Amino acid sequence: MPEGHTIHRAARKQREVLAGDTVVASSPQGRFTDGAALLDGRRLEDIEAHGKHLFYRFEDDLLLHVHLGLFGRFFTHKGDPPDPRGAIRLRLVGRDATIDLRGPTACEIIDDDDEANLLARLGPDPLRADADPERAWARIARSRREIGALVMDQSVMAGVGNVYRAEALHVLGIHPSREGRSLSRVEFDALWATVCRMLADGERAGRIVTVSAEDAGMPRSRIPRGERTYVYRQAACRSCGAPVTSWTLAGRRSWACATCQS
Repeated sequence: MPEGHTIHRAARKQREVLAGDTVVASSPQGRFTDGAALLDGRRLEDIEAHGKHLFYRFEDDLLLHVHLGLFGRFFTHKGDPPDPRGAIRLRLVGRDATIDLRGPTACEIIDDDDEANLLARLGPDPLRADADPERAWARIARSRREIGALVMDQSVMAGVGNVYRAEALHVLGIHPSREGRSLSRVEFDALWATVCRMLADGERAGRIVTVSAEDAGMPRSRIPRGERTYVYRQAACRSCGAPVTSWTLAGRRSWACATCQS
């Protein structure tokens, strides 16, 4: 499932080519025909991301909610729209670009109450300027759950996924199995700042690279794909060379270095 940096990058890129346009909306696949009919011929005013959710704001207060889930993907076409190919749930055609959406978990028209209820279930998003880390700290500071589970809980931190969980905890020397309440405020503040930095780096670059240029011995843009993380899917820790252990935590595979994260 895409992590928050991917969703924020999609919002930014789509905003650049579609915001302000009166769009032609359709559902070539046919599974969103009624919703597309409501959007067709309306001006797309803005696109926002919160965690792993996208909100498309159209004129007349019409709101589209998209959650990609495991299989959803966007495809952007510049110039004239190509013939539809594949199971396109929604196509939005603007003046200079076309956005195709395939395979999302959610693609729905929602109202203000629906949006409020959805956002109420989400924790602060480290990539949003209005994020309030105190909300995350309040949950973590009193929880007996593992910090590795809490970081990936979307009601605690919205947008953080498995890669950033493993990497942020690693660079701070925090083992994923520690109870949330065992973290000091200093450790939490460092965790929040690290997650913010990593997600922002990923949003700008369009890929996850958590290994520093110093540790890699080369510019971060040149680090090979399989060497861009310290412990995530690594056999040996890229910080100290010790073996990386992995196990299932909160339903997902987790990675840690017993030496660096004791």
